[in-house]
Amino acid sequence: MATATRVTDALQWLERHGSKRIRDEMGPRYGIVAKKAFGVPMRDIQALAKTLGRDHALAQALWDTEWYEARLLTAYVDDPAQVTAAQMDKWARDFDNWGVVDTLCFSLFDRTPHAWRKVEQWSRRRDEFVRRAGFVLLACLALHDKKSGDEPFLEALPLLERGANDGRNFVAKAVSWAIRSIGGRSRALHTASIEMAHRLAEATDAAPRAIGKLALRDLKNPTLQRRLAPRRRPVDRTSHS
Repeated sequence: MATATRVTDALQWLERHGSKRIRDEMGPRYGIVAKKAFGVPMRDIQALAKTLGRDHALAQALWDTEWYEARLLTAYVDDPAQVTAAQMDKWARDFDNWGVVDTLCFSLFDRTPHAWRKVEQWSRRRDEFVRRAGFVLLACLALHDKKSGDEPFLEALPLLERGANDGRNFVAKAVSWAIRSIGGRSRALHTASIEMAHRLAEATDAAPRAIGKLALRDLKNPTLQRRLAPRRRPVDRTSHS
């Protein structure tokens, strides 16, 4: 089936599953502002994605429609192996709400070979949603990257410490998420994250101070600390004569 036909079919499906109530709640309740939205629940978007399968060309075409749900759909339809760095930058220039940013970073971008480079680049950008994407992408790598050791995450902590001074809501929440996610990976990263969170919590400015206090609360959670605690070796109770 031609890509254009598949796009038309997908948009018609989304329109049929849209809800005025969800559209009306997007901004006031969730802080998501989109130029074009059908109001489709995420579970339905994911269900549609399963029927479409991975299709890089289809994802590109869906993104170009500018529909909010179509752009969410690309996170599940595009092939991470075919996503280019140029494509990521092009799409990032279109970011206009946290819903698209977080869905793409969580389900697509963090699986590409360009993810770490974009963390470094985007976290230094001025645009609020592009900068958020840099920190959200780092949080997602902390949650999903099972191959990397502690070193790249330790090297990324200064980015978070600088980002904590941004003060904008969507950036601040992303920085907080990244600190907590990194701190949950290993004992060494937990220690480094705690140290940084203490510095932030003692800052003069309100923005980093709030991030630091929230991070400390979560990093000191007993459940997390038990998970990261060194496992005790079983005691050998066998007696030897």
